[in-house]
Parts: sequence; structure tokens; C-alpha cells
Amino acid sequence: MLVVDEAECEMAHVAVVVADEVDSAAVRTVRAMQRDGCGRVVMVVTRLDDAGLLSAVESGACGILRRSEAVADRIADTVLTAAAGDGSVPPDLLGRLLNQMSRLQRQVLAPRGLSLSGFSDREVDILRLLSEGWDTAEIAGKLSYSERTVKNVIHDITARLQLRNRSHAVAYAVRAGVI
Repeated sequence: MLVVDEAECEMAHVAVVVADEVDSAAVRTVRAMQRDGCGRVVMVVTRLDDAGLLSAVESGACGILRRSEAVADRIADTVLTAAAGDGSVPPDLLGRLLNQMSRLQRQVLAPRGLSLSGFSDREVDILRLLSEGWDTAEIAGKLSYSERTVKNVIHDITARLQLRNRSHAVAYAVRAGVI
């Protein structure tokens, strides 16, 4: 492990951002580190509430440590975990994060017909049938939609996710674990 300063960030595989709390400045710093070539970021934070926890995850932090727990071994373990492509969050924070994700799904996404994957049930059904080789008319008949509706759903998916075509949409859904 080699420690570099901010000017040498592009050399780093993992950046460590230390902050009192996850505020807008800390979020900007995490995003800037990723933009500047450091794809993985670990945050060491003094105060962390539920909103800060969610902001840290949304900003792209893959490891979170409380400053009170940030001894050399824990920092090294968290950095090595991040470098391996995994995430690290203290167990009690992980429980809080999972509760927040569940609440987000129930209160925000589900009422709008969405899931955490970003796809609606209808979109998933159509993508699943596309992946099985069905054409527009067959999908429309199977799901009792008009062909125009099926085409619109596919167009919406490809436009929203900036995908090239139906095959690209199916590949994206498979990689995302949606189908």
C-alpha cells in the first residue's frame, strides 16, 4: 500500500476521504476523486446519520468507516477490500442501509411501478420475452398489449438508458440481474 497526495490521485486504485460528516462538500470530493481516475473511494466519517449514510452510498463510496473505529488495521482492511472490488460497511450501518433501501422501495418506487433495478414490472416482462426471442406481435399477444405499446416500452427503455437497440436492452437487463 502506497499513500499518495491529492495531486497523484490518478495513480491510486482507492482514495480515502476523511470528513466530519457526509455533507455536500464530502459528496463532491468523492465524485471528484472518481472522476479524476480513482474509481474506488472509502470514506472515514466522524458523524454519520441515516441521510449521510445514504448520501455516501449514492455518491459512490464503496467503504465506510467511523473515525472512532479507523485504526490502522481497519483502514488497511477496508482499503484492500475496496481495491478487490468489494464494499465494506460496519454491520450496524449495513442494517440501517438495508432498512433505508426497503423504505425507498416501499414508499417511493413501488407506488410509481418501479423497482430498485429501475425497471417497471411491464418493462421486465417485455425484456424477458425479448430475451426468449419473441417478436413484437408475439409479446403483444402474450401480454395483452397493443404492438404500439410494446414498441413504446422498448423505445422508452432504450432512450432512458441510452442503449442502441433491443439486443442491447436485453444484454443490459441480463447484466443488471433484472432477467
